[in-house]
Amino acid sequence: QVQLAESGGGLVQAGGSLRLACRASFSISFATLGWYRQAPGKQRELVARTRSGGGANYADSVKGRFTISRDNAKNTVYLQMNSLKPEDTAVYYCNAEAFGGVWGRGTQVTVSS
Repeated sequence: QVQLAESGGGLVQAGGSLRLACRASFSISFATLGWYRQAPGKQRELVARTRSGGGANYADSVKGRFTISRDNAKNTVYLQMNSLKPEDTAVYYCNAEAFGGVWGRGTQVTVSS
């Protein structure tokens, strides 16, 4: 029973903000974690990624707007999304590079024009 559970998605106007959370059923202290998204008709893409040693990388399309962070004590990784655009609309998935790779079920983010 190794699971990830996303929350925090919803409907927001362009220019608004949302914070996504991903709670793991296991310790994330030494885990590499990432947020991905998939829009209809498009491939799943990496949005942001953080390693246990610190640091993060982002897709060019979200740099300066999104921030990934982690709370190891709560086994939770977050994605703060600011200045949202309609093209950010997608299902957002959490991923852990552990146990052969673990995915959450996803949470819908919809940004209206």
